[in-house]
Amino acid sequence: MDINTLNDKQREALLATEGPLLILAGAGSGKTKVVTSKIAYLMEELNVPSWKILAITFTNKAAKEMKDRVQKLIDRDISSMWIGTFHSICVRILRRNIERIGYNGNFTIYDRDDQITVVKEAIAELAIDKDMYKPRSIVNDISNIKGEGLSPIEYIEANKDNFFKENLGKIYELYEKKLRKNNALDFDDLLIKTVDILRSEEDVRDFYRDKFEYIFVDEYQDTNKIQYELIKLIAGKNPNLTVVGDNDQSIYKWRGADINNILNFHKDFPGAKIVKLEQNYRSTQKILDVANEVIGYNTTRIDKNLWTARDEGKDVVYREFPHSNEEEYGVINKIIALNYKGEEFKDMAILYRTNAQSRGFEEALVRERIPYKIVGGLKFYDRMEVKDVLAYLRVLNNTDDNVSLSRIINRPKRGIGDTSLADLLDYADAKGLSLYDVVTNIDKFEDLNLRARKNIKDFGSILKILKERAGNLSIGKLFEEVLYESGYALDLKNQNTIEAKTRLENIEELHSNIMEYDREGVELAEYLNTLSLLSDVDKTSEDSGVNLMTMHAAKGLEFGTVFLVGLEEGLFPTSRALESDEEVEEERRLCYVGVTRARNNLFISSSRTRSMYGKLTPAKRSRFIGEMGDKIEIIEDKSRELLEIRDYNEGSTSVTRPKKFFGLDKKVETSKKSSHGKNINVGDKVKHKIFGKGMVVQKKEKNGDYEVVISFDKKGLKRLMLSVAPIELVD
Repeated sequence: MDINTLNDKQREALLATEGPLLILAGAGSGKTKVVTSKIAYLMEELNVPSWKILAITFTNKAAKEMKDRVQKLIDRDISSMWIGTFHSICVRILRRNIERIGYNGNFTIYDRDDQITVVKEAIAELAIDKDMYKPRSIVNDISNIKGEGLSPIEYIEANKDNFFKENLGKIYELYEKKLRKNNALDFDDLLIKTVDILRSEEDVRDFYRDKFEYIFVDEYQDTNKIQYELIKLIAGKNPNLTVVGDNDQSIYKWRGADINNILNFHKDFPGAKIVKLEQNYRSTQKILDVANEVIGYNTTRIDKNLWTARDEGKDVVYREFPHSNEEEYGVINKIIALNYKGEEFKDMAILYRTNAQSRGFEEALVRERIPYKIVGGLKFYDRMEVKDVLAYLRVLNNTDDNVSLSRIINRPKRGIGDTSLADLLDYADAKGLSLYDVVTNIDKFEDLNLRARKNIKDFGSILKILKERAGNLSIGKLFEEVLYESGYALDLKNQNTIEAKTRLENIEELHSNIMEYDREGVELAEYLNTLSLLSDVDKTSEDSGVNLMTMHAAKGLEFGTVFLVGLEEGLFPTSRALESDEEVEEERRLCYVGVTRARNNLFISSSRTRSMYGKLTPAKRSRFIGEMGDKIEIIEDKSRELLEIRDYNEGSTSVTRPKKFFGLDKKVETSKKSSHGKNINVGDKVKHKIFGKGMVVQKKEKNGDYEVVISFDKKGLKRLMLSVAPIELVD
């Protein structure tokens, strides 16, 4: 085969066939090409049988791509080569050897729903408070414990002084007993049991060490503790082991990935060779300069410097917008301009830190009739938690809406199952009533035989309370009441999982959106109609649309033009990350990943104010902007349209984002719409908490809010946003 298509460093990595090798592959450096070429070289030039080669990836897609590319390079049957994910490789080993540890070879692999069922059984048998120990959360906890390689006994022993964790350990112990009784494994077990066998059974360990003469591991920076142990056990002490990865793209610590696995490779395998792939084939040099500059602030890394033979390219542009709404439309306007010049929508991407940020961009794209798709997730209004909360509002607006009521009757779970719901619907239909009528008056229908009668009655009481209040509350306050009375927000909070936190963030974003309508005096029915029209707009094929995704979802992808949005302290890096240097470094690696997705154009943006938890909140530009230094062109916005944006409720000019989450604390307000907005007009005399008395001399609608200019008696002219300014009408 011809290896001259490779650059010098790629060839060096290919020819290093003996001994341990770390290929430190920078973004866009052609690592897959190197690995597949090396596998083909071993078989074609060194006559290594395909069955002597093991290649491990993280996804089935990556495994298939690797196999297809190898097959294209050589004219030889490679069906006997082991190429697969960690889990698929382990299943093959276990089917042959699991009897060694007391299981039957026909074991069942339990999915997440199966795991939840087993955990529920364990909680019930142990008579543990099911409200304190949520099954979904417990499944995640058990997975994390297993990822650390701890047995139930080890975990219980380590947490004797912690009541909650000790009980968690007991659930874990019973869960494991039940799995064994059922001859079942969960996904974590596939790795753990394989490691157990390789540790305890010397002949099995020797068999696989002899079998696999050459081992390849892709995305090595994403390996966790148990995956690391597996590799070490199969490889042995002096292996022909090639691992490929990039410490600067290690962004899955929250999933258990341990960056030390790649950083310490040369210690784990003494004499290991390290080859750095620094030539980038994707991006312009100006984009790479930004990436190099930012990642250089991390201390826990193996140094490398990306470069390209491409042209310098266009300047990387950064702009700070007055408000997040303006950032959304600023980005969309740029997309329109680029498309007008011939760039395709599908070659553009908007990258954000959290899923919730997609909402504003989605709405702006819909209004401009620009096709788009969400990569690695659902569109905002298709997300379960958003549909759930909106279903509550739809029922309060229209009590005849049986579909919406059916959706929420057991969300959060309140012991009203599908059978009870079916009985309720049949009964309502037979009586010519709505589901709402039956649920809210269940005591009147004594002939309706239901096991869940009490739970239905309790739910009906919630609906009646919310319906009574709906007439006296603004849509923003009604939204908060729904979250509190239903227990929806609290249930998510108690789950304490990454998934639940993401759902809470989406609900927070929905709340912020509702508050924009609230400030305009929009009624509930009008708001729901607006959403329906928004969802029903004609859509072009998603394949031709702008790509929207989190920076995590963007890893491994590339686009001609990339917009990195929301680069603000507390948002990116997240407020959680600010608690430790280690977490900030992970966020910085994520920034590096985002930057290196762009081939030709990179636009970076932030906002000085952002709607958070229903309030306009000051924001501070991300530290990453400062770290980019002179590698970016900063477009200053001289207008400073939002001059007096503060968190006046707290009496502070702090840029710290509010931490209080609505829907968890009881706070009933029965007043109609806020006095802000339409009730204050030009010529009105007002009093400001700080600036004193004055007169409104100008007013205009702006981004769902009202901007006023007030001539204060002692402070002169001030430009304020009514949603946040502490002003009141005076005689």
